[in-house]
Amino acid sequence: MQNKRGQLTIFIIIGILLIAGILIFFLFRAGVITETLIGGEEINPQAFLSSCLEPKVKESIRIISSQGGFISNPLNRTFRFNDETTFTDISYLCYNQNYYLPCINQQPILVKHIEKEIKNDISDDVGECFDELALSLQNQNYEVDADYRDFEIELKSKKVDIIMNSGLALTKRGETLRYEGFKSSIPSRIYDVAKVAEEIVNQEAVYCNFQTQGYTMLYPQWSIAKFVTGDSTKIYTIKHIDEINKFKFAVRSCVLPPGFG
Repeated sequence: MQNKRGQLTIFIIIGILLIAGILIFFLFRAGVITETLIGGEEINPQAFLSSCLEPKVKESIRIISSQGGFISNPLNRTFRFNDETTFTDISYLCYNQNYYLPCINQQPILVKHIEKEIKNDISDDVGECFDELALSLQNQNYEVDADYRDFEIELKSKKVDIIMNSGLALTKRGETLRYEGFKSSIPSRIYDVAKVAEEIVNQEAVYCNFQTQGYTMLYPQWSIAKFVTGDSTKIYTIKHIDEINKFKFAVRSCVLPPGFG
């Protein structure tokens, strides 16, 4: 009886594996078919858009990271580190112009704010990439019906998603293939960096301080530096071990008047 039960269990496992294999095969086939059009000619509009958008998104993130989450912000501290050649306007993410008082969080939902900054910065680029895609396909003798409407930016752990509300119809030799919506994922740690910045700002707003050493001991993948300027502004620099960009922002919290402290 035990042998029969063992054999039955093996047959059940084999059956499950076979079914799973068949499902994976058809899912893979569905993905391949969407990238092939007419006579075996392979096209990949999604890959074209991702390749076009990636350098533009990364450049936007580089600028935003160096300026405290903003492309432009009047509430900033112009500063230059010794290893840098130019001055940068670093945004205050937590600020109080008065003495003694804790700072006020300027961007309570920093992730959403950065999404808007990136979207505004690359808005023209996304439309241009879509136009370049349409032109490239026309040059390959496709009849192209392109309908670009809008796009959204979503920051997620380890990536930035660009979701395009756009349609594309390609016709050749009497056959037509339609696409609706495109999504590009660009590798980036900007979401994770923003969450660390939010934690720092929240503690500065409550305790007028943030323990960088304690945090990096708990989370060794992060490097956090704090520099205090002559006017008691704190410049924080956050860097993930896997990221090239450094995220810098300013804080003015619980500042003592000149002559105190």
